[in-house]
Amino acid sequence: MTQGVFISGTDTGVGKTMVSVALLRALVAEGYATIGMKPVAAGLPIGDPVNADVRALMAAGNRVAPLADINPYCFAPPIAPHLAAFAIGSEINLERIAAAYARLAAVADAIVVEGAGGLLVPLGSKTDMLDVAVRLGLPVVLVVGIRLGCLNHALLSALALEVRGVRFAGWVANRSDATMPEGEANVATLLARLNAPLLADIAWSAGGAPVTEFDRTTFKLLGFAR
Repeated sequence: MTQGVFISGTDTGVGKTMVSVALLRALVAEGYATIGMKPVAAGLPIGDPVNADVRALMAAGNRVAPLADINPYCFAPPIAPHLAAFAIGSEINLERIAAAYARLAAVADAIVVEGAGGLLVPLGSKTDMLDVAVRLGLPVVLVVGIRLGCLNHALLSALALEVRGVRFAGWVANRSDATMPEGEANVATLLARLNAPLLADIAWSAGGAPVTEFDRTTFKLLGFAR
C-alpha cells in the first residue's frame, strides 16, 4: 500500500521544499520507491517550463512519472494560485489532483506531497490548500519558519488542522532568520503548545542547512512503516 504525507508551512518561503527534498532522499536511502508531488505551483523561471520546486522534488525521488501527474497545475506568475488560475480562465480541480496522485501511487510506495504557501491559501472560490490534504487523506507535516510572527502562524495552522479533522503528524522548526530574537524561547513555546512531535530543528545557514534528522523513527511517526 502506498503511503504519503503532505508537507505544508506557516507561510511561503519557510523551507517546505527543502524539507520535502530531505524527506524524499531519506526515504530513498531507506529503500522506498519514492516520488514527490506538488499539486499546485506558481512561478516559472524565464525559459523553463518546470517550476523550480517541482524540479527539486523530481530530482530527489527515485521513480519517474509524467510531469502532469507530479505537478497537475503550474502557473507562470508567482502569485496566489486562485488568482493565477482566474487570470487564464482555469479552475483548480481537486479530483484532477486526486487522479494524478492515484497514478503516482501505482509506481511508488512512498509519496511526499508539497503544498504551496500555507494551509489556507485559496485554490478557488470555496477551496484551499488544506482541501488537497483532506481529499488525498494525508497526514500533515508543518514547516515553521522561526521568525517574527511564527507563534501565531503555527498555532493558527494547528487549529485549522484540528478543525478540519486532519492528522497533525509533526512539525519542523526552520531557523530561517539568523537575527530572530528569542529563537529558543519561541521553539520552546511551540513545543509546549503544538500537539505534534518536533521532527527536526534546522539550524540557520546562509546556504540552506540540510535536514539530517529524518530516520526510521520519523518514518514511523509519519506512517511510513513497513
